[in-house]
Amino acid sequence: MRFEVEEFSTIEDVFLYLISIAPYMKQVLPVSSYKGYVFSIVPLTPLSGDVLMMVYTKNTLEPGMIEFDIATKKYKTVTAVERADKNYFIVLTPKRATVADSAITYLESKI
Repeated sequence: MRFEVEEFSTIEDVFLYLISIAPYMKQVLPVSSYKGYVFSIVPLTPLSGDVLMMVYTKNTLEPGMIEFDIATKKYKTVTAVERADKNYFIVLTPKRATVADSAITYLESKI
């Protein structure tokens, strides 16, 4: 497995990136908050999964559902998908994540 990384300054920028690459009409996307990073790992080679990109920022989020407004670049915690004009993220905080651990190790070795 090979990793590429794309770092952003803010959580909002990570959300914007993920929305821009999501399949059309995909309104709910997962992100992870793990070991001081908020990120998503995206396969760059969909068939083999050999190359993965970690899109991240250094920060943390509490687990739950986040509503994100593209126009204002603001997010807030919500309990349900409420509006079709907003995008939503499910924040997951894994206890252990081996792919994420490998990506973080790769990332930190390059800093």
